[in-house]
Amino acid sequence: MNNYFDLKQISYMRGTNMNIAFFLTPKSEIVYETIDATMRQALEKMEHHRYTAIPLIDKRGKYVGAITEGDLLWKIKNTSNLTIEGTENIPIKYVHRHTQSNTVSISANMEDLILLAKNQNFVPVVDDQGIFIGIIKRSDIINYCADLLFKDKQKLDCTD
Repeated sequence: MNNYFDLKQISYMRGTNMNIAFFLTPKSEIVYETIDATMRQALEKMEHHRYTAIPLIDKRGKYVGAITEGDLLWKIKNTSNLTIEGTENIPIKYVHRHTQSNTVSISANMEDLILLAKNQNFVPVVDDQGIFIGIIKRSDIINYCADLLFKDKQKLDCTD
């Protein structure tokens, strides 16, 4: 058996045979912020939950991006005389976001999800109207794949 995990060898993970909703952490269970929140609110929320990035949504519930610790730090660094207290007056919508966080539709297939998860710690999931419904964490995908890999390895070990 190869030492790497080839997703194409597992037919039930390809195409639409596996529903990505299996991996979904719903919006009600995650930490996110609205685009009108202040930098201070985002910083406090991220510190409290020990996250390095959180999703951002607008007033209608549509996903608009993710804010990272780095985005907030760059804004503080590049804004003359900005203090932590001063971040209470700056809405997140005025903070330049350095990374593009692509979304996936709840009806997407596993291949689309995995391609996005390669470069993002979490993949935001939206419904057909673009409303944010939750995230899929890269760690959940990796754990699932590892479980499959180890189960396949155990089957091979038992037949040797």
